[in-house]
Parts: sequence; C-alpha cells; structure tokens
Amino acid sequence: MVELETVVREVGKLRDEMVNTLVELIKIPAISPDYGYEGEYDKAQKLLEIIKDWPFDKVEVYEAPDERAKNGVRPSILAYYYGQEGDKSPRLWILTHIDVVPPGDLSKWTVTEPFKPLVKDGKVYGRGSEDNGQSLVASLYAVKAMMNLGIRPKRTVILAFVSDEETGSHYGVEWLVKNHPELFRKDDLVLVPDGGNEDGTFIEVAEKSILWFKLKVKGKQVHASMPDKGLNAHRVALDLAYNLDKLLHEKYDKRDELFDPPESTFEPTMVKNPADSPNIAPGEHEVVFDCRILPDYSLDDVLNDVKALAEEVKERHKKEINGKVLPEVDIEILQRGDAAPPTDPNSEIVVLLREALKKLRGKEAVVGGIGGGTFAAFFRRLGIPAVVWATLDEMAHQPNEYAKIDNMVEDAKVMAALALL
Repeated sequence: MVELETVVREVGKLRDEMVNTLVELIKIPAISPDYGYEGEYDKAQKLLEIIKDWPFDKVEVYEAPDERAKNGVRPSILAYYYGQEGDKSPRLWILTHIDVVPPGDLSKWTVTEPFKPLVKDGKVYGRGSEDNGQSLVASLYAVKAMMNLGIRPKRTVILAFVSDEETGSHYGVEWLVKNHPELFRKDDLVLVPDGGNEDGTFIEVAEKSILWFKLKVKGKQVHASMPDKGLNAHRVALDLAYNLDKLLHEKYDKRDELFDPPESTFEPTMVKNPADSPNIAPGEHEVVFDCRILPDYSLDDVLNDVKALAEEVKERHKKEINGKVLPEVDIEILQRGDAAPPTDPNSEIVVLLREALKKLRGKEAVVGGIGGGTFAAFFRRLGIPAVVWATLDEMAHQPNEYAKIDNMVEDAKVMAALALL
C-alpha cells in the first residue's frame, strides 16, 4: 500500500521532533491530588500549546471537577483528525493518559532526576516517559505524519489524552463515559497503548477484576512488658492477614491460560504501624491487599469471605478492656473494578492490529489477558471492542524509568496503519 509506505517514511523523519516533545512533557509532574500533588492541569496546557497550530479538525477539552486539583479541575483533551468521509468516517480512538505516578525513592534515581528528562543511549529517561508518554507522543506523530502529507485516513482518528488513569480513572475515562456518553459509538474501534511486551507481539483483550482493600485493626496500645493490660493489634492483624492470604489462594484457585499470570493473585502490599518504639505493643495496624481476580469469580463473594474471616479472627482474640470489646476490624475498599467482558479476538480492531504488525514488522501477534487494569475496561462494558497494545520495555513505575525511542517511533507507524488500512 503506497499510502502507508509514504506515511511510515514520514513518521521516521519526525523522530527528533518526537523526542523533543516527550522531553517537554516529562518536565511537568502531572501527579494526582491523591498523592498530594496538583494534578494534570499544567501538562494539559502544555499539550494544547504543542498542538495549537496543528490542523486538527476539532479539539475539545473536558474538565472533571476536583477541588483538590489546580484550578479545581482534572482535564482531558480530545483531538479529532477526520477521515476521508469527514465526520461520517468510521472512527478509531487512541487513548493515552497524561497523569503519572510519584517518583518514589529519589535515591534510586541514579541516571537522572525524575522530572529532569535525559536522552541517552537511544532512550529518554524520566518519570512518565514510558507510562504513558511514549505512547502519547507516538499517537500524536502518527497523526502529524498524515497531516504533513495532506493524507486523510480511512478512519477518523480521535486522540484522547486523559487524566487520572493511575488512581482509578474517576476523573478521566470513567467521568467522560458517565457525563458525556454521546462521545462514544458502538462501532468505534479503541486502542489503549498502555500495556504490551518488548517486541510488540502481545494484544491484550481481557483483564481481571481489581480489588484493593485495607484491613484496619484496632486493639489497645500497651507497654510491651505488660501485654495482658492491652491488646496487640499486630498479633491480630498478622493472624488475619496470614489466614486471609491462605483462604483466598486456596478457594479462588482456578487457572485460565488466557491470562498472565493464569491464576488470581492476592498480594499484601502496604503496611502501616503507628508504634514508634520497640517496647510498645501497638493498638493499631493496617495492611492493604491488592487482588487481581479472574472474571469467573464475583468480587462480592471475595468480600464476603474477607468479612467472615475478620469476624472469626475478632472472636479468636476477643477481649474486654475498660468496658469495650476488642479488637475492632474495619474493611475499607480502596479500589474496585469488576471485570468487563473480553474483546472478541476476531473483532475488527484485533484483526486490524494483527494485520498492521504483520505488514510493518513481519510478526504474528498473540492475544491474551492481563492482571493489570486499564481503561479499556470502560469501553468493553459499553460493548465497544478495545485492545491494549504497545511495544514496551516494562519500565512503568520504576526508578530510572525510560522510553526506548525506537519503540515510540515504530509504534507510531503501527498507529498510523490502523487509521489507513
């Protein structure tokens, strides 16, 4: 296809411009107010500045209210480049997110500081470089290449740059779906380039349910030399966490080879301990579980098991102190995402993507599911086929995060092919 070959060459010529754009975006710490930061406003403004003279047919800004964020909003941008039939063309969405996670332990950033991007050895280092800057820039320049050549694709391309992916999408895709359902059509095709593998041969069509919950145990703080005078919350929490880990793994033990890993996962992650001395038996203890559960299982069933076991543990450690029955156990849901129906492996978007990868890279892609959650699930719940795909070194959320420049450029070519084929 001569048109595709021409666009592919043009994408290659834009390599340096792509790197410069990614560098400029990394400099802005678009971190959620959930972590005490200002959110995505400044980064969205920078993005609008970058594309202000590009010949998009329409650019829309949607602002989800969030009083914690800068200017009280969490912005998302939609940029439309119409296909050959104008706004009546079939449509391809490419959705990336503008928010990033916090940098974490700064002492582990040994190549550069998180928001001082560095170009080195064919990579761009910095927080948010791969997650999701690499794909955001790739999507931009897939369209820019067509613009430069005056080519209208077969499909209208809608580039969506959204907020709040890292903390649940409540102010991003979920907010758009709830408040602006008119934006979406059943025959839309959706690419979410926010997951993949090193050679770009994995197409994600299914996700597990996600459940994050916090167990908050309250006992009675006491001097460690006199444990009988109080109730050590650590001991209760350790009992609960150990037996809960065992119960969940044993009861929800199905395997589905579509997913990697093929089983449900139940991982204790964060722990909080207010005791600040070795000789204090603490009166409080918190532990967080991150659960990624196969679609076969109901999250309500899992939560009911958690509650039932918490009651058993409370009874096992029951003690009355100063007229109050302890321990207390509170279960707080931090995030819940019930699994969406999978995208049909024979759907148009999957077939197109496999065709593009075969044409451009000579590779056969495989289709599967993951434990991580993406906002592809919101589209699947609407009955809109969505796939997650990108070529990634899987540096997301790590210190010294980087984006490989070759991955960014080559993925832009595939994105353009999806619009043209």
